[in-house]
Amino acid sequence: MKRLTVNLAPADLPKEGPAYDLPIAVGILWASEQVSHLSSSLFIGELSLDGSVCHTDGILPMVSVAKEEGFERVFVPLSAAPEASLIGGLEIIPLESLSQLVAHLNDSQEIPAYVADPEALTFREPEYPVDFADVRGQEHVKRALEVAAAGGHNVLMSGPPGAGKTLLARALPTILPHMTIDEAFEVTKIYSVRGFLPPGTPLITQRPFRSPHHTISHAGLVGGGSWARPGETGVSYANRCFSHLFVLC
Repeated sequence: MKRLTVNLAPADLPKEGPAYDLPIAVGILWASEQVSHLSSSLFIGELSLDGSVCHTDGILPMVSVAKEEGFERVFVPLSAAPEASLIGGLEIIPLESLSQLVAHLNDSQEIPAYVADPEALTFREPEYPVDFADVRGQEHVKRALEVAAAGGHNVLMSGPPGAGKTLLARALPTILPHMTIDEAFEVTKIYSVRGFLPPGTPLITQRPFRSPHHTISHAGLVGGGSWARPGETGVSYANRCFSHLFVLC
């Protein structure tokens, strides 16, 4: 055993998270000439102490960038393979352990590429908890929301608690058209970065609804922080629901 120093350059670029575990391990194996055949390959994953490759957040946007940069294959954790396969034109190799990867790179045990499920990109009928047609009364507000939905305008609703602002806001996505595939990818990337993708749902096809508390901080609302994170407004979690809708009590 000997001491190893790993340098993550450039130094001025902030780095965090476990997604570097697998690339660092592969880099050490390659530098010590224990593996080969790394050309045009990207490695993403967290390593546990027993060598298992675990899921990390942000798989979809990382794989998307890999395609833009000209990579041909991406090695990802087994649980993240359905999400990674949404980006076509790449060979997705699912991994369970580091030893399995070493065997694959040394041509002693090939790992078959993940075959994408064609139904993953199928848009199912959204299931919203409340429908716009169920709202009784409030005709002037509903008319305003219909105009906003048709034209993609911003909405500000203000009134006392119990007036129905949140209910109307929650019902608004039901009169919006289904998301396009590009919109679905954009929303899914944001949720992937924060680890908010529901289990077994690699692609979000239902327009999101967010209801932050009125005491939320500025960073929580618009995003930011010492490590930049998405916020609750239309540029992040509520993106592609409608332009912007704020509910004030």
